[in-house]
Amino acid sequence: MKKMTRTLMKSAAVSLAAAVLALTVGLGMPSGAGADEADAKRLLKAMSDYLAAQKAISFVYDTNFEIVTGDLQKLALASSGTLTVNQPDKLRATRTGGFADVEMVFDGKTMTLFGKTANLYGQIEVPGTVEHLIDELREKYDRPLPGADLLASNVYDALMESVVDLKDLGSGVIGGVECDHLAARANDVDWQIWIAHGDRPYPCRYVITTKLLTGSPQYSLSITDWKTGAEVAAVDFGFKNSTDAKKMDLKDLPDTDELPSIFAVGGAK
Repeated sequence: MKKMTRTLMKSAAVSLAAAVLALTVGLGMPSGAGADEADAKRLLKAMSDYLAAQKAISFVYDTNFEIVTGDLQKLALASSGTLTVNQPDKLRATRTGGFADVEMVFDGKTMTLFGKTANLYGQIEVPGTVEHLIDELREKYDRPLPGADLLASNVYDALMESVVDLKDLGSGVIGGVECDHLAARANDVDWQIWIAHGDRPYPCRYVITTKLLTGSPQYSLSITDWKTGAEVAAVDFGFKNSTDAKKMDLKDLPDTDELPSIFAVGGAK
């Protein structure tokens, strides 16, 4: 019996090694690489064109934001929320996690970030589009919105910037939805995206892996309850201070991004 068990384990190990080798060779083979990349670009462009054509979008999302501690332990901070966008200049987003309950509203002129837990809010005047708002938050206020590339007016160009390799990995299933699975390598990050099959090629999952930090932490965004056009419920894009929240400078607003201060460099233990 022991001999048979050892034989079966050895056979299984050989089979696993062969499968890993086959996968490695399959992904690394130059044969057909041009067609593979062309298919991936076609699928990505179809998603980009579809998103650009939508004037109203709403969805529910879940995120995992990985961090690596000083002793190299990898941790994932999970949160969930909703997003409604009326292009070109209206946005309402919510995010609830273990450390903050946050709402952002933008009416085309003013962006308000409201921290419900602390009952504090900050505002900035940013006349223009949603895309302009995202750029201003990243460049002037050091508040990048993870996954914001998916809200760009040209998602294809935003995602393909600095990409040196793009692959079509075939099908995957996210939340019961069959998707095309693409993987890319860029200068500073690797990313993967799963795009729903059919005439609504929306992004079901987007994963970014940094190559610049120890441990290669990832950020993942999973999307459900995708709605467009008349399916999108009417919402108010203005801010009403119904809780008598205290106003403060946006730069000083605590715990409203996805990295709580206790996890920041030099944060409390």
